[in-house]
Parts: sequence; C-alpha cells; structure tokens
Amino acid sequence: MPPLIAVVVKTARVLFGDSLSSIRFFAAVAGAGSIVLTGRLARELGGGRFAQGFAALTLLVASACLSMCHYISMNSFEPLLWTALALVVVRIVNTGDQKLWLWAGLIAGIGLNNKYSMAFLCAGIVVGLLLTPERRAFLKPWIWLAGAITFVLVLPNLIWNVQHHFPFLELMANIRRVGRNPVFTPLEFLGLQVQFAQPANLPVWLGGLCWYLFGREGRRYRVLGCAYLVVLAIMFLPNGKPYYLLPVYPMLLAAGTVAFERWSARPALQWARAAAAAILLVFGASGVPFSLPVLSPEAYLRYSAFMHFTPTSMVRGDLGPMPPFFADQFGWEEMTEVVARAWRALPAEERSRTAILAADYGEAAAIDLLGRKYGLPHAISGHQNYYLWGPGGYSGESALTMGFSRAQLERYFRSVEDAGVVFHPYSMPHEHFTVYHCRDPKHTLAQMWPMLKEWD
Repeated sequence: MPPLIAVVVKTARVLFGDSLSSIRFFAAVAGAGSIVLTGRLARELGGGRFAQGFAALTLLVASACLSMCHYISMNSFEPLLWTALALVVVRIVNTGDQKLWLWAGLIAGIGLNNKYSMAFLCAGIVVGLLLTPERRAFLKPWIWLAGAITFVLVLPNLIWNVQHHFPFLELMANIRRVGRNPVFTPLEFLGLQVQFAQPANLPVWLGGLCWYLFGREGRRYRVLGCAYLVVLAIMFLPNGKPYYLLPVYPMLLAAGTVAFERWSARPALQWARAAAAAILLVFGASGVPFSLPVLSPEAYLRYSAFMHFTPTSMVRGDLGPMPPFFADQFGWEEMTEVVARAWRALPAEERSRTAILAADYGEAAAIDLLGRKYGLPHAISGHQNYYLWGPGGYSGESALTMGFSRAQLERYFRSVEDAGVVFHPYSMPHEHFTVYHCRDPKHTLAQMWPMLKEWD
C-alpha cells in the first residue's frame, strides 16, 4: 500500500501511544472533515443553509462513513480527499480560476500516497473534462502543472515500487488468480452501494447524479457526474469491491441536497424538509449498531436477528456469528496468550532460537503489539510486507507457527507437534487454528523464505 498511512499511524502512536485514542483520533477527524466538506460542497454548488446542513447529515448517517472512520486506515481518509478534490473542481467551474488546478494536483498527489484508487477519480475527472466545455482547461498550463505536482509527490513511491518489482500489482494479480474476492453481479454490486451509503440516502445521491447530468443548473458541473460513471464502470471490473466506490458519494449527496432544496423551496413543501431529515435520523440511528461497536456482542447478535441483517463479506471464506467488520476485532489477545504459553513451555535455551512464524500479517502484528508484555520476540511472516522484512536471522530449527495447517508445515519440517489451540467465539473462522511447534527443518528458514511468500 502507499506510504501515507504509515506516517499517519506513526504520528498517532507518538502522540497517543498504543491506545484506543491512537486508533480512533485521526480517523474521527478525517470523518468529521468529510462531513464538513460535503456541506461546503453543497454550498459551492449553490445550496443554501438547508442544503448544506442536510448534505452533512446525509454523510453522517451513512453506515460506511461511521464504520470506516472509527478506526484508522487508508479508507478513513479517502472520502476526505475525494471530496476535497471535487470541491476544487467545482470551484474552478464557478470562478474560472485555472490556477486552482495546482491545489487539485496537490490533493491528488496526497490521495495517491494514501490509496491508489485516487487514480480512478482522477481518470473520471479527466474524462468529464473532455466531455464538457471544461475541456478548455487543457489549453492552459495550470492543469499540466497540477499533473506535474501529482507526479512529483508520487515519484518516491513509484521508485520504491520499481525497486521491489511492483508488489501492489503482484498482490492484485494473486488475489485475482486465487479468486479471493467474491464475484458480485451488477445488481448485487449496486444493491450493496445502496446498503453502504444508507438506503434512505438513495433518492438523494441518485437525484444528485441526475442533477449533474440533466439538471438545468447542475449541467455546468457535469464533469462530476461523468466522473462518477467512469469510477462506477471501473469498479464493475473483476476484483472491484463494492466499498471501493464509497468515497465518491459525498459529491453526489451534496448535489442531491441542492436539488432537493430547490424542489422543496415552495411554502407548501416545507414539510418535506423536516420529514426527510427525520427519516434520515431514524434510519441512521437504526443502522448505528451495524457500523459502530456500541452494543455488546450478545446484544448485537440479538439486534441483527431482530433487524434481519445479513452480513456481506468482501473476501471468500466462512463467516462466523459476527460480520467480518466486527469479527476482525476479536481474538487477538487470546491468540497471543496461547502462543505465549507455548513459548514459555519451551526449555529456556530453546526459546532464543525459536521463531514465531505467522501465516498472516494480522497474526504477526498481534504478537508484535500484544506479545511484549509476555516477553515474546517479534514475529516473522511471509505475508505481504513482513516478507520484505525477512526471516529475522532465525535458522528455522525451532518455530512456533500460527495459521498454518499441519499438511502445510510438513512440507518444511520433519517434526510438527500440537502446542495449543486458538479459538474465540466471535472472531473470523479462519483465525481458529492450532499452534504447532516445528523442529528439524528440511531446509534453512532462509531457503524456505521464497516458498513462504504469501501475497494475496
């Protein structure tokens, strides 16, 4: 992944240590910023106070905004950066100030260092410019200078990718090869858009799209409507996850609220504004438990059964009682305790030679973060970035493993013994496994390392 998230997380850890504040603060700030910018975009599109406030409300109640902005990840910052870029584009249309493209280049460069999918929005904006009178921007130097700014900001990461043979492309190819992501039909894909963006918001963002494409006032901003259609078309390609499209909805919601404000301006329709806000609040409140961990696990399961909520997984595999979004937040402490017991059971002289080998970066990271209080060494793994960090100087003569099956391990070790069982009733089923103590390797760990590489 691009490097910005590492900088943000490092900053959070310096400021807040390893705490819930560290996990949540910058994500919440990004979410709040996205809500503010959505209201600001509605204003730039010509909306009054109602449109601005209603636009902010539509994003606040969107389940995806709540869920993605309560813990730190690249996804927390995507809506903020995409909305900021859309705001600059609208400002350029309104003022004709082509120098503002320099700000667009800066935002695009930051966005690409956060997540590569920013390139989809940039492509959509370029197509939108070419299909509208705004194509005249290409006759001026400023948009080309903006592209240069973006390129300079992305260049260090591009160089790193060249040096490491484009690992992100290798990751995407492996995901496609093994079929890790479920395949959604176009109808299922669009249905999940409605679910993630909040069902009550459907008439708002759909109205916003129509306003951009066909509205008498909105047609001057058609570049954003075209951009949405381009991003949607790209996401329909294989391996496109439905939530990848979520950062584009603030610009549709902002437009939809402006259109709604125009429609409800007559005194006889003032009631519609209060009714729409009330509906959003009711739907939003009922969806909060599916986005934020505000209920105990037991209460959540009762509530989801009452609401007939069926979770959707973005990866192939079995689901447990909790949806993946919540299930991935359970079981790490318990897993670390099982590994710590197995490690302490080893003879003292063997511990220093024993590697903790994880099949998954999440398992390795849990040992690194939570294992310090047990005196555990850093884990190693062949999964994604951990592969680049190498086998840590271990020979492989003794290893405690996590997430591997016995059959997998017997390819590399002559002795494979049970050392504990990891299980949590609410964690993902693939995180239920046996910890094995492996000895007598068939090859050194350095020789095994290329065979342990797992990027999917």
